[in-house]
Parts: sequence; structure tokens; C-alpha cells
Amino acid sequence: MRTRRNSLTSQRQLAKTLVLCSGILFVLGSIERGHKLFEQSCGFCHGPDATGARGPDLLRSPLVAHDVKGDKIGEVIRLGRPDKGMPALPLTDQQVLDIAAYLHALAAQALSSSEVPTKYPLEKLLTGNAEAGKTYFNGAGGCQGCHSPTGDLAAIATKYSPIDLQARMLYPEGKHSIAVVTLPSGEQIKGPLAHSDDFVIALRDASGWYRSFLRDQVKVELQDPLAAHRDLLGKLKPADVHNLFAYLESLK
Repeated sequence: MRTRRNSLTSQRQLAKTLVLCSGILFVLGSIERGHKLFEQSCGFCHGPDATGARGPDLLRSPLVAHDVKGDKIGEVIRLGRPDKGMPALPLTDQQVLDIAAYLHALAAQALSSSEVPTKYPLEKLLTGNAEAGKTYFNGAGGCQGCHSPTGDLAAIATKYSPIDLQARMLYPEGKHSIAVVTLPSGEQIKGPLAHSDDFVIALRDASGWYRSFLRDQVKVELQDPLAAHRDLLGKLKPADVHNLFAYLESLK
């Protein structure tokens, strides 16, 4: 009885975490059904907890990170990946949604749970090649344009636990969009975006003042300081993720 109660409590925590982290609501029943389906249909290759076995770790998969209610996960499930030994699975739309709910819940828990750093198998995080990651950092990834191993990334691996470091690498936070408002006079006012809707744009100017403007009376440009990160996330292959992380973990 205690085991079942603990299991249900854990599943409810997963559901709550998912809402807080991704803004997508999956009901508890969907996560529970997805858990069972995953163990039956996917666990042999990806591990019962989706952290990898014969198949890759799905908790850190860019495909899962970009999936919205099964749109990308479902395509892989239905078509399979014959070149990688994954067969197509004839699952219904609801079954795909349930599996997606389970994977999103696990991924959200892995990023936010305070228990993850001690319980998550960290050796699964350190599977990449640091030299290959360094090459990607300085080459195809274009990371060196904004970051430096002797500047903002100096000793970065000593500042965060491995799982926190990887989370920050994939989903950086803390930088607000910058709004540039051009007045009819030509004067430009620039600062962190404070509010935006179809009618009003507001920012904090260089002096810290909150200033708002009617959109139809000014020209507005929004600059996303994390745009390069968001673009790169869509291009990263699993090997790139592992290699980049291994390189960052070497910066001590």
C-alpha cells in the first residue's frame, strides 16, 4: 500500500512539474498510461526511465524538447528509424499523446527536481567527447562569437552541478528581450522589454524609468539576446549536445 501511495504521489508531482516548466497540461491519467506504454513498447531500448540503454537517452533529446503534445515524438513512433534499428510502432493518436506526456513529465522533473543531481546517473551525462565539443564550439556551433572559455565560461563547470550546467546550456535564462522604440522625431529609446501587446509596448529605459508607447505611433524593434541559442537548439544533433556538454564540463 505504501509503495502504491508513493508511486501515485510521485506521478502527481510529475504532473505539477510539467505544468510549471513547460506550460502544457497533461492529466495524471495520461502520464500513468504513457508510463506503462513506454515500459512495454520502448523501455527495452531506451531504458524503463528513458535515460538510455541500447537506444539513446530521451530525457536530453532535442526532439523531446521541441515536441508539442506528440507532434514530433509521434512521427518517430509511427515511422520508426530503420537506419538506427528502431521499428515503426502502430500506436493510436491517444497512445502517442500518453507516451509524449510521460516523456515530457520525466524531462521536466529532470530539469527542476532537487533530487536529480544525487539520483540521476551522471555518467550518462558525460558520454561526449570534449575535444569534439571544443571544435563544434569554435566552429559550426558559432559559440565563440558570444562566449569565451577564459571569459564568461571560465571555470563554469565548478559553478554548477553537471545536470544544472547542461540545463543552462540547452535552456539559458535570465536575459530579457530588448525593445528599441523609435519616436516620430527619430529619437530612439532602448531598454529591457517590460510589456508588449497589440496596442502598447513598454520598456525600462537607461535610467530605469518605465516607459510605455502606443504601437501605432512608434516604430518597434525587438531584439532577442538568446535568439542564437534558440536557433542552435533546433539544429543540434544528440552527438553535438553530448560533445558540447563534455567540453563545458572540462572548463574547471
